[in-house]
Amino acid sequence: MPTVAVTDDTFKDEVLGSDIPVLVDFWATWCGPCRMVAPILEELAEEYDGKIKIAKLDTDANQATTMAYGVVSIPTLNVYSGGELVKSIIGARPKRAIQEEIDAVLVS
Repeated sequence: MPTVAVTDDTFKDEVLGSDIPVLVDFWATWCGPCRMVAPILEELAEEYDGKIKIAKLDTDANQATTMAYGVVSIPTLNVYSGGELVKSIIGARPKRAIQEEIDAVLVS
């Protein structure tokens, strides 16, 4: 499954209401590190298909959700499970580091 774009309007249903954990990439078009992480997240979306959903939220276009979760630095990767924020990863990371964070959430 490819990454899913979410907005202020769809965040509750797509992320908080999801049956599986969701990693949300808070990003913006002008953010260089965000562009570096994007292809990694696309790969991970395929590799973890059915285990975790990977969603992308444009912080410039969706400021209500961005402010509600206190995101001030991007990229921020927030992981939600059962409607709750369970992990926050701030800054660009290599693929292996992101995989380790995902795996830790999936086994807990």
